[in-house]
Amino acid sequence: MASKDWTLEEIGELTRGYQAACILIAAAEWDLFSQMSGPPFTAAQAAAKLGADLRALTILLDALVALRLLNKDAQHYDIPASLADILSSGGSQSILAMTQHQAACLRRWAGLGEVVKTGRPAPRQAGLRGAQAEYASFVEAMDNVGRSMAAGVVAALQPLKFRHLLDVGGASGTYTIAFLQANPTAQATLFDLPQVLPQAAQRLKKAGLIDRVKLVAGDFYLDRLPQGADLAWVSAIIHQNSRQQNRNLFALVFAALVSGGRILVRDFLMESTRTAPAGGALFAINMLVATEKGGTYTFDEVRDDLAAAGFTDIAAPRRDDTMYSVMAGRKP
Repeated sequence: MASKDWTLEEIGELTRGYQAACILIAAAEWDLFSQMSGPPFTAAQAAAKLGADLRALTILLDALVALRLLNKDAQHYDIPASLADILSSGGSQSILAMTQHQAACLRRWAGLGEVVKTGRPAPRQAGLRGAQAEYASFVEAMDNVGRSMAAGVVAALQPLKFRHLLDVGGASGTYTIAFLQANPTAQATLFDLPQVLPQAAQRLKKAGLIDRVKLVAGDFYLDRLPQGADLAWVSAIIHQNSRQQNRNLFALVFAALVSGGRILVRDFLMESTRTAPAGGALFAINMLVATEKGGTYTFDEVRDDLAAAGFTDIAAPRRDDTMYSVMAGRKP
């Protein structure tokens, strides 16, 4: 892939690209769009409600206006309805949790230079909201990005008949819901860390599917997976692992499946150059600063790792430039 002819202005704009992101992410960390939704408000009113410094918050609010993320009339600010729907906790299209999660990502990305020197991930530093709240946002963020895509991804994999789904690291249940809605007679087991399961239970109850799902607490780095499924879903996990860790995980899945069972693996699939898709190359940086050995992998690498675990009939039934490619394999 050839580079382009750059101008001074374009390079300057690129190097300043973090500024607008920082402004929006800071507002999300303060949950500004939820807390101040409703009638217009002054900076003093917002500072009192949020417990923020008045001068600092005023400067942040004015920057949000400059980015057209808030309206301002004299001394009063208000939040556009369309933005409230996206960035408030109760919005029908809310991606607040993902935006809050970007605060943790941003802190790690800021240390990229040092990471390249040492080969070690950036130190984890809790931000404004604290480590526990940030972890909850991470889990919810996976639903933020997945809920609009899950049904389409599952539909693209049809016809897909199965009796029992094992959702490995199933987080808040986004894909368990999509698979069970596509197959009304199936059951599922969602396996994830114990602190994650309450969010999964809440969403499964809301979807009316909790009676069809068994929630099992565990750690796939340490524990055996629940046995007996004929379909395993491994979604957005392999990028956080080394290839050896993925081989270990695939071996656990292989052992958990019944004979003839299938595995589906959702993630980026990189071209052999590793420079495309571009989103995958950038996400590899995210794994570089956040994990010990993670990255994004090519079709051949994932195929070989699945084969090493014993899977056959390996293919990619869905190819995409984003993290929504899917590879499949079968246990003989």
